[in-house]
Amino acid sequence: MRNLFFVFLFTCIVSCNQKSNQENHLLVEGISSELATYRKNQVSDIVYNLSFNIPLEREKAITSKLNLNLQISDLDYPLYLDFNEDKSHLKSVSVNGKDIKINHEREHLIISQKYLNLGNNDVSVVFDAGEVSLNRSEDYLYTLLVPDRASTLFPCFDQPDLKASYKLEITAPSNWKVLCGGALESEETVDNYTKHVYGVTDKMSTYLFSFVAGVFNETSQKPADMEMTLLYRENDSAKIAASIDAIFEHHQNAVDFLEEYTQYPFPFQKMDYATIPGFQYGGMEHVGAIQYKESSLFLDGTTTQERLLNRARLIAHETAHMWFGDLVTMKWFDDVWLKEVFANFMADKVVNGSFPNINHDLKFLTSHYPTAYSEDRTLGATPIRQHLGNLKNAGTLYGNIIYHKAPIMMRQLEVIMGEEPFQKGMRNYIKSYANDNATWNDLVELLDNETPIDLKQWSEVWVNQPGRPVISDSIVYSRDDIITHFEIMQHAENGSENLWTQAFSIGLVYKDSVHLASVNLEGKQTTLNSVVGLPKPKAVIYNYNGLGYGVFPVDLNQNIYHIEDDVARGFSYINLYENMLSGNLSAMSAFNELLQGFKVEKEDLIINLISGELKSVFWKYFTKEERDLMLQPLESFLQGRLKEDLDPSIKKTVFNLYKSVVYSETGKDFLYKVWNKSITLDNVYLNENDYTSIASALAIYKHEKADEILKIAHEQITNADRKRNFEYILPALSQDEEVRDAFMKSLAKPENREKESWVLDGLAYVHHPLRQASGQKHLKLCLDLLEEIQLTGDIFFPKAWLVATVGGYTSPEAYQVLQQFLNDNPNYSPVLKNKLLQATDPLYRVQKLWKQ
Repeated sequence: MRNLFFVFLFTCIVSCNQKSNQENHLLVEGISSELATYRKNQVSDIVYNLSFNIPLEREKAITSKLNLNLQISDLDYPLYLDFNEDKSHLKSVSVNGKDIKINHEREHLIISQKYLNLGNNDVSVVFDAGEVSLNRSEDYLYTLLVPDRASTLFPCFDQPDLKASYKLEITAPSNWKVLCGGALESEETVDNYTKHVYGVTDKMSTYLFSFVAGVFNETSQKPADMEMTLLYRENDSAKIAASIDAIFEHHQNAVDFLEEYTQYPFPFQKMDYATIPGFQYGGMEHVGAIQYKESSLFLDGTTTQERLLNRARLIAHETAHMWFGDLVTMKWFDDVWLKEVFANFMADKVVNGSFPNINHDLKFLTSHYPTAYSEDRTLGATPIRQHLGNLKNAGTLYGNIIYHKAPIMMRQLEVIMGEEPFQKGMRNYIKSYANDNATWNDLVELLDNETPIDLKQWSEVWVNQPGRPVISDSIVYSRDDIITHFEIMQHAENGSENLWTQAFSIGLVYKDSVHLASVNLEGKQTTLNSVVGLPKPKAVIYNYNGLGYGVFPVDLNQNIYHIEDDVARGFSYINLYENMLSGNLSAMSAFNELLQGFKVEKEDLIINLISGELKSVFWKYFTKEERDLMLQPLESFLQGRLKEDLDPSIKKTVFNLYKSVVYSETGKDFLYKVWNKSITLDNVYLNENDYTSIASALAIYKHEKADEILKIAHEQITNADRKRNFEYILPALSQDEEVRDAFMKSLAKPENREKESWVLDGLAYVHHPLRQASGQKHLKLCLDLLEEIQLTGDIFFPKAWLVATVGGYTSPEAYQVLQQFLNDNPNYSPVLKNKLLQATDPLYRVQKLWKQ
């Protein structure tokens, strides 16, 4: 009997230790995949009743209360609420009507099982709202909680597969407007403060919860069956008049298209939006309360056609998220790319009807390919789908691969499946997982039902592997110049064994015609029998239809500008640039070919593409001697184009290129006369932002009146938000190196980096190529701050910080600073190292290119 007792005691001890070890394993900083999996089975039917009392004074805390109602089905372990703030923010906790001691460890509010019931439970928490994601300004604030920032604001289950409903009360100064995902039920004003009470929202993941409060203008329209409300701070009457109706119209057009495409009605009770000055992203798809960068939506009559199209695409992107991301949400953030690829992919489809005169295949090409290549060609290239062990690292997954390579991949998938089977699979996906969560494999399983192609095998390279193919060919001609053999080969640029299955076309150029041939590339090589017997062409244009992905052979036997097809011509300029970076032709050769195209190009999208590539080659890939050599011819050429009778959009692009590259004395004099309006350019329409930008360029170019110019420019800004922005960056524009140094040193403090778009503006001026001799001493500080910036900044800030600093350098000295940093940090965070390698790709390449 005694032995049995000890066996029983031993068993209990072992069991308790196992449970304790499991509990300790779950209790880590952030939200581990293990904790998320356990909680998904532990809790359900979650309702957050939240109240926030916003004082007028920015420095005062926002006193708040959470009443959490939920069902619990497992009491093996405590209830872990995520709250990534100091314990002092928590004032009191009660569970099922009983006050308990606050237990806050490792970013979690822990509630012991002894206070909980199987079934229904109520948890009340009085707290001060966390400040990290409140984005507070003097007279407005907005929350931005993606991907794991909800837990920095209030205690919650901050994982995407625990969707919940919200009931919100916000008390704010009476002259403030408030916007959130719920419908307004009542308002009550007492002592200059108004309590806004909202109804229960639709179910959503925590990262989609938001509210905006502050001094805003408000307008509503009902373009169809649903009334929509817009909050905005823009005060430029021309922009307001030119934009308001278009904003509502684009939203309604997107809703109409997506309802038809998905065969699923608009999934939420409301669709309102707010524009935010200096917003961190283009937009964010909060349920019922989308947020946008104000400058992206409010445009005036001087705006180029491409910017108008970009606005429509941005609105379509965020609207598409209502179905792809908000209604059907990824289970875990390793599939965050899934919602973004659908939003981008659908946005490209949505805008076709609104802009019938735009070549949308060309727009897809220019929007996605250069940006996807900018990361996929680098030493830091990542797959579309990446492993994520802890949600605190989810922000590092965002980047150009998921926003731009993924839509290219998805379009390839649509091509090889066919549009109708693909759409049927997408409709089944929405129907099957509405108000729920899904993975990429869930989608593949549905799409597999619509095609004989083995999509799991296909996606292994496209989705789960980084990099791109390099395409080459072997063409054999007979003595009388007839094609007898045409073979196309591929190999992975990164040296792996990966092979990409894809479809594209090539164009064989003859004197009076172009023969198109379809290519289905599957293995290492494909023989193109369809062209055997054809005469030798003048040139071979690869990826003629713009569907293929990779680095293709470039054939300059014919100037690119002679290619009549817009898509083929556009991709040829992209491919020319990529071949230059690969060392297949010199920067000067590429520059001259681009310049030849810029002289005659009439397509707005291609003009913008060439302009960006010219600027990149000029500042990053020319040696100083080459830049000095080409400055005067480039200036003369651009001056000549500005005197031509051109479309206003093209002429604005020509002027912007001039402003960004011509720093000669005559160039500065010309820009100064444009700025002070002593000369007027025909058909170049400049607004307040343009004049501020010219003033900034003159400061960088060391105009003799730079200080006076900046002072006047500051006085002429009429918008209070833009004026504060300019005041912030003035030290970065200063002619005094010590003032610029002090600006850089101030960025070591997180509170000086709160307005991230302002920070990036300032960094670009301090580290401009003409100022790198003085800016280079700050590179070590910029690199040393990166880990802290990842913790304190929003998801795109770490990469953008790197691009604006070390990413702009090409000198051997900067390369040495980078290499020393990597040598000193051999165990550096792999995800941040990838960001660093992506941003510094030009620095790596020029070391090789300039030695050739």
